[in-house]
Amino acid sequence: MIDSDPEVFPLVDEERTLALGRAFADVLTAPRLIFLKGDLGAGKTTFVRGVIQGLGNMESVVSPTYTLVEEYITPQFLVHHLDLYRLSDPQELEGLGFRDRVGGKNVLFIEWPERAIAHLPDPDHLIELRYNGTGRTLSLYSSREDSPTLRFE
Repeated sequence: MIDSDPEVFPLVDEERTLALGRAFADVLTAPRLIFLKGDLGAGKTTFVRGVIQGLGNMESVVSPTYTLVEEYITPQFLVHHLDLYRLSDPQELEGLGFRDRVGGKNVLFIEWPERAIAHLPDPDHLIELRYNGTGRTLSLYSSREDSPTLRFE
């Protein structure tokens, strides 16, 4: 259960979102389960793209809206990016191989976790992206005591 006060970061544009993702990659350890919340187009996939780049993988990062799962191999981790928006039944998590993706050197980012919340373990981090005028605000909540503070100017 996440009950911490969030670290809050203003994001004025896409480059700032990518840069914050790269900074998050610098402090990321595995295994990790990270929930991503925000309206459509709020920057969830852009943030994950920054993380993947920060971990050394420069391949194209796309939203898993239609594929439901995208995987990225990095020197440190296997990153799984799941989008549960189109799940019609939370039991479909089994078909996505969810249990096989948790633990070890795996990092899971899950967009729209509320679609299967009763079937998911508590996350290590919750990231909320919200529109704020012409930009966005990212709030980072952590449930782990060993989570380092994110250094981002």
